[in-house]
Amino acid sequence: MKFGVVVFPGSNCDRDMQDALQQDLGKEVIMLWHKDQDLSMFNTDDCIILPGGFSYGDYLRCGAIARFSPMMQSVIEFANKGGKVLGVCNGFQILCESGLLPGVLLQNANQQFICKNVFIKNDKTGALKIPIAHGEGRFHADENTLNELEANGQVIFRYCDENGNIDAAHNPNGAIRNIAGISNKNKNVFGMMPHPERATSTALSNIDGKKVFEILGLN
Repeated sequence: MKFGVVVFPGSNCDRDMQDALQQDLGKEVIMLWHKDQDLSMFNTDDCIILPGGFSYGDYLRCGAIARFSPMMQSVIEFANKGGKVLGVCNGFQILCESGLLPGVLLQNANQQFICKNVFIKNDKTGALKIPIAHGEGRFHADENTLNELEANGQVIFRYCDENGNIDAAHNPNGAIRNIAGISNKNKNVFGMMPHPERATSTALSNIDGKKVFEILGLN
């Protein structure tokens, strides 16, 4: 599997993602500039990643301007053809703004930027320790959308404690139903607020991020 990492003005986790994929996961990575449109070097077995940061300075609304970049038009087409797309943090926000994923990311419940390790879990695994770093990471959607996400198995990660217990006390940003990440119906587009690329190195004494890529089939 080959990876493309999109670089927007204001991206600040693009090189972290590149390093994690190349050095820790041994993957081929191609950096993609936001003004370009060519994705002909990728097929639907490959993955395009939208990294964290503050695309276009978040001047209008997180991810709202990036959604209209030339590269994103190609990413939307790639996803609609079945290609894999992962959005992390600001990338998750861009995916929601572009309509590739439902819901929105609102300001954290405490109205403060949060940067710390948290625990998330998936139905396939126990608690994973993954860092977060965001000010607008509170996932929200209407009840019908939430029930549809649940019914289709589109909730890929929830915030929990170190033992995997899901409760409000271990929900860092007030996300509805403790949701930390979701997928689309076809399970080829994924968005999550925690940063798995910051947890793939033994030098940081945490490689739980590698399990995230495995769970999503991006390995």
